Formats: sequence, C-alpha cells, structure tokens
Amino acid sequence: MALTQRLEFRQSQSLVMTPQLMQAIKLLQLSNLDLTTFVEEELERNPLLERANDDVAGAEAPTEVDQVSGEQLAEAVARNAQDAAPTTYTEWGGGASGDEDYNLEAFVAAETTLSDHLAEQLSVAFTAPAQRMIGQYLIDLVDEAGYLPPDLGQAAEHLGASQAEVENVLAMLQKFDPPGVCARSLSECLAIQLRELDRYDPAMQALVEHLDLLAKRDVAALRKICGVDDEDIADMIGEIRRLNPKPGMKFGSARLQTMVPDVYVRPGPDGGWHVELNSDTLPRVLVNQTYYSELSKKIGKDGDKSYFTDALQNATWLVRALDQRARTILKVATEIVRQQDGFFTHGVAHLRPLNLKAVADAIQMHESTVSRVTANKYMATNRGTFELKYFFTASIASADGGEAHSAEAVRHHIKQLIDSEEPSAILSDDTIVERLRASGIDIARRTVAKYREAMRIPSSVQRRRDKQWSTINSRASAGTAVHEELPTVDLDSTSDALDLPESESLTRHLLIGD
Repeated sequence: MALTQRLEFRQSQSLVMTPQLMQAIKLLQLSNLDLTTFVEEELERNPLLERANDDVAGAEAPTEVDQVSGEQLAEAVARNAQDAAPTTYTEWGGGASGDEDYNLEAFVAAETTLSDHLAEQLSVAFTAPAQRMIGQYLIDLVDEAGYLPPDLGQAAEHLGASQAEVENVLAMLQKFDPPGVCARSLSECLAIQLRELDRYDPAMQALVEHLDLLAKRDVAALRKICGVDDEDIADMIGEIRRLNPKPGMKFGSARLQTMVPDVYVRPGPDGGWHVELNSDTLPRVLVNQTYYSELSKKIGKDGDKSYFTDALQNATWLVRALDQRARTILKVATEIVRQQDGFFTHGVAHLRPLNLKAVADAIQMHESTVSRVTANKYMATNRGTFELKYFFTASIASADGGEAHSAEAVRHHIKQLIDSEEPSAILSDDTIVERLRASGIDIARRTVAKYREAMRIPSSVQRRRDKQWSTINSRASAGTAVHEELPTVDLDSTSDALDLPESESLTRHLLIGD
C-alpha cells in the first residue's frame, strides 16, 4: 500500500460564540438592577456612548421599544469623553487585579436578609406554582421581626384563592427557619417555637393563651388555669423566657431591597390585558457618531483610529442589544399573559399547564432564550408581583385522553383527599392513585408520593398515628379515660408504612409522643 500526500478542501458550518454574542446572551438573564450597573460601567469605559436625556428618551413609555432609529443615533451629540475604552466587552462584574481602585471588600458576600432566607426555603417546600405564589405574597408581608399582619383575609381575596389555601400555605411557612417566623401574634410565635421543641402540652398552651397574666406577674392565676403546682409553673415560665419573641431580628437590620417589576400587566378596555415594559428599568443610551466623525478627521495614528472604530462598534452593538433585550422581554411576557389568562381573571386555582417550549414555539424563539428571559424578571399584576418563572407548571395526562391537568391542580386534589380522610380510613398512596384515576387523572404512585412529600404531608402510617394521637389528646383534655382505648396500626392496610419505632411498644410511643 503506497503512501501519498494530497491537498483536500472541506467546507463545514459551525456556530462561533463571539464575545459580543456571549455578552448579548448574558444581558438577557441580568436583572434590571444588574443591567443598570453594567450599563453604567460601559458609559465610563466607552467615549462614544452617552446617556440619553430624559426629556428625549423618556417622553414616551416603550410599550413598543423601537424608539431609537439609526438617524437619531447619528444626530446624538456628546461633549465628555472618557479614557481607556476596551476593544471588546469584558465579563460583567470583573475587575483587574492591578487596578489601584481594586477593592477586596467588594467581594464580601452580602448579608442574607430574612426575606431571602424564607424565599430559599419556599422554593424547596413548594413545587406547585399556586402555592409558591401565595407563599411569596405572604413572605413579602413579613416584617423585620418575623411577624405577619393579624388579618390575612385580604390576601386570599387579592390572590383569588380560598382562605383555606392561604391558611395551608401559612401553616407550612410557620415551619420554616427561624422557629416562630410568620406568626400573627406573640402567642402564636411562642406556640410555634414550643411545638418545635415538643413542649406544647395543654398546660403550656393555657399559659401561652394567657400571656397578659404573665405580664402582670399573676402567678397564682396562671397556676390555677394551667392546673400545675408552683415548681411546674416556675419551670414553664422559665421556658417561655428562653424563647425568642422576635425571631426575624437574628438576620440583623439589613435593608430589604425593593422589588422593581420589569413588566406591568393592567386590565384593558376590551376586557383583555395590556402588557407594557417598565420604562424606569430600561437604560437609555445613545451612540455619539458626531463626536466620532470629528475625531476620525484628526486621528493620525492607525492604532488610535482602530481603537475608536472598535469603540463605535461596541457602542452601536450595546444600543441594539438593549433594544433587542427589551423587545424579547415584552414578547415573552405578552405570551405568558395570553397563556395564563385564567390566573389574572380568576386566581391561582386557574393556572394552566405551561412549559418553556410552549412559549418558545408560540413566539418562534429557542427554549434557552425564554429560560434566560424569565430568570430574575418580575411582572406586576392585579394579583401581586411575581417572577416570570412562577407561571410555568407541569402537566399531568388525562386518564380518558382529554385535556391534560395542571400539576398544581393535581397537587390540590391530592391535598383535598388527604384533608378529608377519616382517622379510621387513612388513604394510602395506592388508594389515592385509584381515586385520581377515577377522576380522570392518570398518575403513577411514585408521582403521588413525590407530590405528597413536596407538600410536607407524612405517609399514611404517620398520618394515622397523628390523627389517633390527636383524638387521644382531645379526649384527655375533656377528662375522658383513654388508657383502654389506645389505637393500633394495621401495617398490612397500606403499602407505604415507613419509619416505625423498632424498640418501643406502640403504647409507649403514643403516650410519650415519641
């Protein structure tokens, strides 16, 4: 076999990520605050970039954001030039280590606020969009001490949700860290912390419900109400004093940053919805081509001319990129409002199944683009301000081949079934699957278990214990003998029996509250 040399030409296509293309992608996912910081840095770097006057650029609110034409850019005049504009865009937030103004303290992590701490737990505790919306709404109402307003009736009305739904979400929020957060009164705050410590027995409950007597130091009255002796009441008062009456204060006095919406949604005159961009969050910049024309006549060195040519290209690109970013946000937000019209009209119970692909196909964009646009962007609506990503929810197939069900609706159905079960007829996950299929919802048992665990609902065995133990406590409080009425657990009646005590009898488990 002879070896020979020859020259071949091959033609192929490939996608090259230029620095400007990468920066355009980065601009899409920046929040309005981060974008403002980025533009301010570019204004300092680029001598051919200038801030537009408010009386020119801000005269009209950009419901459609093509207010700046090429001719207008050419007519813009700037009088102040800045030094050392780069030829390519650097990553936002970077800094040269050799800079004299380099500040190491700028990299210190910001103090976590109570709102941020609760929001992180919210994203884990709830997967249903409706519950997350209700939860975020309530978190926004929490003051710096960790308390909610006493009356939450307006929250249900404002969100278009039932009072029971708001109460259910509130019950979960009150299990968040720090213990005692999201309480509506001091008594409720202390009760939450005592439950966390497994010390909220009937005597302690009576003490918490009569804090006014504790404030008056009327120990005799408290001892009588609680039904304990002097030693016990002293111990109980000591436990109360060790609790934190203001759990939110552990996060310090860091100022909470106001959420600025990127999009406004208002009812339209025709019964629909009017979607517009928040003009206050749109940076207004222009390209100073006149100044460039004057400089190009005076610049003699090739290096200087190349520098200002690159500066012109970068400035022109930034204006176009900001314009395209605003158009894309408006287009995605408009499609979300169209898809979720039921939510804006009737409330969270009417959220439709929606994913990134559905929106991307409708507006003829890629899913990754829609994903970047919905990150860190907020929409102010008649039902509150929500992040765009909250409007996306998975779908569950219909058992009879009909229209798919929203995952949020299925979770709500599961919770309703569990809430209505009797202590003597606790539903296993398999039984829930059967009832859902009878209702036209095709769902697997593992999906039911996943949704149940996401809603922090225990297994059927644990629910049976809890409800039977609650019955015993209520009878004991009423003075009814319960020593011969201890319930038993039928392990064969359920397929999800987990976490049974191994070394202790069921009687001791129930009496001690293990």
